[in-house]
Amino acid sequence: MTADPHQRLFDLSGRLAVVTGASRGLGLAIAESFAAAGADIVAVSANLPDSGSEVAERVTALGRQCRTLRADFADRSAVTALAAELGGLERPVDILVNNAGTIARAPAAEHSDADWDHVLAVDLSSQFVLAREIGRQMLRRGSGKIIFTASLLSYQGGISVPGYAAAKSGIAGLTRALANEWAPRGVNVNALVPGYVATDNTRALREDPRRNAAILDRIPAGRWATPQDIAGTAVFLASPASDYVHGTLLPVDGGWLGR
Repeated sequence: MTADPHQRLFDLSGRLAVVTGASRGLGLAIAESFAAAGADIVAVSANLPDSGSEVAERVTALGRQCRTLRADFADRSAVTALAAELGGLERPVDILVNNAGTIARAPAAEHSDADWDHVLAVDLSSQFVLAREIGRQMLRRGSGKIIFTASLLSYQGGISVPGYAAAKSGIAGLTRALANEWAPRGVNVNALVPGYVATDNTRALREDPRRNAAILDRIPAGRWATPQDIAGTAVFLASPASDYVHGTLLPVDGGWLGR
C-alpha cells in the first residue's frame, strides 16, 4: 500500500542535515527538530566537544545519528577545510543550515575595523563559502536545501550594530541571488528571518529595561520568541513541503514586520 504523500510533507527521514552554530540557541533547536523529523545531523560550531555535547545528546535521544565538528567561522581557511570535510562524508549533504553567527554592539562612530571584519567574516563570507561548496555538490545531484539565517535587520538598520545589519542585509541578497541561479537545477535556497529570540546574542537587549520594554511593545505576540518557535519553520524549509519555495525570506517574528 502506498504511503499517503501528505504524511511525508514534513518527513526528513534518510536525509543528512548540516547545522552550523549548533551548540546552543537556534542552531541547537533546529538540529533537534530535524532529528525529530527523521534526519541525521552533522552539528558544527566553534566550541563543540568531540563527545558529550548537548546537541549530540538530544539528537541521539531521538534515535538519529549525530556527528560533531568544530570550525572557526572567522577563519577562511578553517571554513574551506570544513567544506572539504563535509564534501568528503560517506553520505551527501541533503540540507545545509547556515546559522553560525556573531554580533558586535557599538555605536557606528565607535565600531572598530576589527569588529566589522569579524562580523562580516562570520555572518556573511563564511556563509557564502559553505553554500558555494556544498551547493556545487547539490547541483550535481539536482537536489538539496540550503537555509540561511537572516534577521529583521535584513530589512531594517537596527541600533548600534552596523556590521551585523550589513551582514544580514547581505544574506538577504545572497539568498535571492543563489535561488535565481539554482532553482532551475533543483536546489532550494531560502532564509529564515527570526524575530527577537531569547538567546545569548540578545541577552544585552533583554537585560536593558528600556530596550526590552520598547521591543515587547512592538511585537504583536507580546513576547520574545524561543528557539523552538523558529525551528518548526526550518523543518518546513528543509522538507518536501517547501519544494516550490525559492528565494524567500520567511519571517517568524511574532508579527513585528506587520506592525
